[in-house]
Amino acid sequence: MLNDAILIAGPTASGKSALALRLALEVGGAIINADSMQVYDMLRVLSARPGADDLGRVPHHLYGHVSPSVAYSTGAWLDDVSRLLDTDVLKDRRPIFVGGTGLYFRALLDGIAPTPPVPEPVRIRWRKRLADEGPEALHSLLSERDAVAAAAIGSTDGQRITRALEVHDATGKALSAWQNETTEPLLSREDCTCIVLEPERSFVVDRIERRFDSMVADGALEEVAALLALDLAASLPAMKAIGVPELAAYLRSECTLEQAVTRAKTATRRYSKRQATWFRHQLDDRWLRLPMGRHTNSAEDLIALIKNNLK
Repeated sequence: MLNDAILIAGPTASGKSALALRLALEVGGAIINADSMQVYDMLRVLSARPGADDLGRVPHHLYGHVSPSVAYSTGAWLDDVSRLLDTDVLKDRRPIFVGGTGLYFRALLDGIAPTPPVPEPVRIRWRKRLADEGPEALHSLLSERDAVAAAAIGSTDGQRITRALEVHDATGKALSAWQNETTEPLLSREDCTCIVLEPERSFVVDRIERRFDSMVADGALEEVAALLALDLAASLPAMKAIGVPELAAYLRSECTLEQAVTRAKTATRRYSKRQATWFRHQLDDRWLRLPMGRHTNSAEDLIALIKNNLK
């Protein structure tokens, strides 16, 4: 179990990656991705992965290592982290986990309910049923098989509904029953430095606007075109990454580029707001909350605050 890790959470476009890089240079750190979209190898631009210059300055791990054809999960990420910790790549390096996926941080600190792998034929069968019957019909079926899981999952959340049905089908055991068991945490909460960025709303909105324009200029359309060429199921997480459905609609001549960009920016703002709400209510008082904005802490101030609070 690691005892000196640094965790940096925050909403999209809050400057997490840049802060993690500066901190890693100060403390001799290695950066580990904790963002569920930055794991996909074909989403370099749209997921705002660190660029080649940053990757060359500090070791980065678990970025762009997953095919978009894979429905990557929190459990899969935790397994990848565990394997990483079993190697020597972090020797003499302080691990810095950075990202916006709250469930990844929760899994690191609290463990996760283990669920067995689902055979591909079972997965394909339920994905087909989702496409044919729709999420509401499968949610009704889930209510009969696993009422506890159904109560916790929205009736339109096709991915989580089919996941629960797949697990029940493959194991004969309800997902809610599996979730009553948890693995041993990889990190000791008491011995980690946990930080959550709380940027001013106007600060984030402005960064979202400018960042998505840069994404389009840097090849986001080409990235989505290459992704569409794979003819993947629309239900896969990579196909639902913000910017993919919106730019795909433009590439199919269903809207103008201006409309697609506007919709993607709106989706990003909404996602950022949901993230901020989750972090505000789900992370306890052991997390150091750092305000950010035009008139708050500078990058130097943030680094000094973090270094003063390192465990």
